[in-house]
Amino acid sequence: MTYDVDTIRAQFPALTAGTAHFDGPGGTQTPRPVIEAVSDAWSSPLSNRGHGTAGERNAENIVTGCRRALADLLGADPAGIVFGRSATQLAYDFSRTLAKTWSPGDEVVVTRLDHDSNIRPWVQAAARAGATVRWADFDPVTGELTADDIRAVLSERTRLVAVTAASNLIGTRPRIAEISRPVHEAGALLYVDGVHHTAHRLVDVEEMGADFFACSPYKFLGPHHGVLAARPELLETLRPDKLLPSTDAVPERFELGTLPYEFLAGTRAAVDFLAGLDARASGTRRQRLAAAFAALEGHEENLRARIDKGLGVLDGVTVHSNAADRTPTLLLTLDGRSTADASRFLSQRGVHAPSGSFYAVEASRRLGLSDTGGLRVGLAPYNNTEDVERLLSGLSDFLAGRS
Repeated sequence: MTYDVDTIRAQFPALTAGTAHFDGPGGTQTPRPVIEAVSDAWSSPLSNRGHGTAGERNAENIVTGCRRALADLLGADPAGIVFGRSATQLAYDFSRTLAKTWSPGDEVVVTRLDHDSNIRPWVQAAARAGATVRWADFDPVTGELTADDIRAVLSERTRLVAVTAASNLIGTRPRIAEISRPVHEAGALLYVDGVHHTAHRLVDVEEMGADFFACSPYKFLGPHHGVLAARPELLETLRPDKLLPSTDAVPERFELGTLPYEFLAGTRAAVDFLAGLDARASGTRRQRLAAAFAALEGHEENLRARIDKGLGVLDGVTVHSNAADRTPTLLLTLDGRSTADASRFLSQRGVHAPSGSFYAVEASRRLGLSDTGGLRVGLAPYNNTEDVERLLSGLSDFLAGRS
């Protein structure tokens, strides 16, 4: 297992600007192979999908190639990969579709740990259907959300549970496989927001027990769009609103309008780039991805340990990311100091660590941080020890009042 961060960094043109990026949870920088794949798609013949002209064949190959790549990344069936404009849009689309089967008295479970895109679509859909929303809480001290927390709000009327695979605010990774068991025993479906999780650990949708799993390629080095994975046979049972002449085939019946072929080409390149993070790995793409994510986790854990140690010697810093299993994402508050001011101070030193609640408003409120949140420090594959030292030095100077 090898992880050559210098070689990896050399593939990111944006890093030549000199910024130390700790904003990965909001969207990663883009490696050259992804940029080139998008450019190649745009500069080659491209038409609506088909098998006649070169442009039609190029579009068809891009779509099918991207579905296969994402199936390898997520441990899913290519025939169950749905593309959308964003994970938020997909959650709204599927909430409206699923709510067609709900009746007054039915129940939907959401959690206070989640990003609002995996809360509000379900709350609003439930209201339209006359269904009841039940809230699963998390421990604000430990940051943990457990299967017992979910089990406590389940009933025979539960139709769907929406839960995150990793909190984009504090990094907590709930044990989705454990959560899926009582959900399915109650006869409900499980919709998992994997947007933050997918960037840091190899996904196996089947092993998780997720009925629906959503993610966003721009969080793992790719272009801006959304992806949902589900079993094709489950998708066959759902009837979304669609145009009359558009295909009724799965998964295309859920994809409204012409797909962004150039972005799908970039997403396939992003998956292939991730599969190459461990230069010594071999085998199928799925096998190379497994080795790559193992190497990536080791690299990010080492950097997170450096950050944890450095923060431990700074007075006035509170870390709200405390779960036993979490991504390399930390939420900080600073005694008597504004984290927005800290973020601006760091940016003047070429360190990007944003401040806010990042649409995880329920989690931020549960932590006692109102809608303000805190300073979020998130790692990505291109971060190195120099980035970490710059971050810690900048925070130290800010807290000491040094300009």
